[in-house]
Amino acid sequence: MAALLPLSCVAANAYAVPTAADAQSVAPATTTETHAIRSDITPPAQPGDRGATGAGAFPAVQVQAPLPVLHEDTTVAPLPRPEAIFVDPYGVNSWFREHGVAILLDNTNEMAGMITAPTKGLGLRQGASNTGQYSMENDIDWERLAGWDGFSTHAVIVGRYGIPASRMFGDNLNPSQEIYGGGGNVFVHLVYAYGEETLLDDRLDIAAGRMSFLSDFSANPLYCNFMNNAFCGNPKASSDNTAHASYPDANWAARFRVRPSDDTILQFGVYFTQTQSIYGNAQMRTGFKFNGATIDGEAMPVEFVWTPRFGHDHSLPGHYKAGFAYDTADHKDNYYDGNGNPFALSGLAARTVHGAWAAWGLADQMVYHHPGQAPDAGVTLIGAAYFNKAQTQTRADQLSFGVLDRGFWKSRPLDAVGVNFSWTHVSDDLTRSQRLYAMQNLPLPNGSLFPQTSAYVVEAMYQIHVFRGITFAPDFQYYFNPGGQKELNNQALLGFKSHIEIF
Repeated sequence: MAALLPLSCVAANAYAVPTAADAQSVAPATTTETHAIRSDITPPAQPGDRGATGAGAFPAVQVQAPLPVLHEDTTVAPLPRPEAIFVDPYGVNSWFREHGVAILLDNTNEMAGMITAPTKGLGLRQGASNTGQYSMENDIDWERLAGWDGFSTHAVIVGRYGIPASRMFGDNLNPSQEIYGGGGNVFVHLVYAYGEETLLDDRLDIAAGRMSFLSDFSANPLYCNFMNNAFCGNPKASSDNTAHASYPDANWAARFRVRPSDDTILQFGVYFTQTQSIYGNAQMRTGFKFNGATIDGEAMPVEFVWTPRFGHDHSLPGHYKAGFAYDTADHKDNYYDGNGNPFALSGLAARTVHGAWAAWGLADQMVYHHPGQAPDAGVTLIGAAYFNKAQTQTRADQLSFGVLDRGFWKSRPLDAVGVNFSWTHVSDDLTRSQRLYAMQNLPLPNGSLFPQTSAYVVEAMYQIHVFRGITFAPDFQYYFNPGGQKELNNQALLGFKSHIEIF
């Protein structure tokens, strides 16, 4: 979540809409499915990447789906249907879905503890920390409920708790637990609420309302099999620019999605930015403050998506995304003051820069499908590259590469194992400013202890399918140059990520 997320930063489990690991667009549920839904009310659940998605992930999952999946008995995209503990208690779920209503309730919990000691003499400490989120999602197919062709609505509320353990050893670039922050420290926080209209046989999709920029753009639900915020729910560099609203916060926005062919998508949008208040309690604490008093510009992203399926039997799906965003908000320069001199020396305020940009490329490709198993069982390579305007953002560049294997153990077809690596390069302008402050023995910008350069994170996890709707993933992370600070000790963390989908 998110980054739902971000990922959104999204929780773990499967939707009816196929995700990156699907090999068939409309295959019936396989023998690996552990639940049943009345087929006379809704189509069979599609096999999907069971570790990737849950409440709050609908936008990212929807754009992963090939066009044929969207052609069912209504023109609205299939409602999310995750594997859950309570499949159909007293027939309630069936009744709601028969009338076009889906309600999801889940919990994601992430714990991480330091194995190695932090650098001494800096006030850092060794310890562990727990973070988590409970969330409820409501999706309504108004075509089924009220006869409004192609119209649906989507809303998510969450509550969050905890802070990441990585702060204990001085890292401020790659939080060890993604499911933290932005929730306003309240019992109920509105993430997003918007309406969506599908037209022209699903070739055109228009959405408007309170929307999270990063739930739609530079997002891939596969990334949230991992716990570190470098990966889940978006490349962490994507949320550097506060013009890009990150789950669990949103702006007023409109998003347009065009499908020229079955395996291509072009989407673009306008998000009314609130760069100075987006994560502050005054404006965004509960998420229910809808006024436009702090709107200070517009962010305009565009993204092209290609979703091929390779192999003689089309069993090797992939998703390739390239995007660009420009915003008109004001930002602070990382080095110069208004007179063109280093503000670290002049003592003046940083100069204001009007507008900023970002560019990205994301990819996932299944390269091997485990014979005889579900369409999402196989080896998938995942990678991302993100680039920011270094003049105004902390992270100038971020690259990541990983591999995810689901179903490798035939007797445990729903388990998965994965490894991911991320490299983050801090803006050279920011590094220069921090060095000037350090020379004067002054506190450094960005809350750092030392000038920042580049940071590296490696994460390995094993995701265990414990029971229907429950996953538990032991997790190991290793930080090189925490926070991009070479003077800090490298750190190893051990923990877990759990997800419980209640219904």
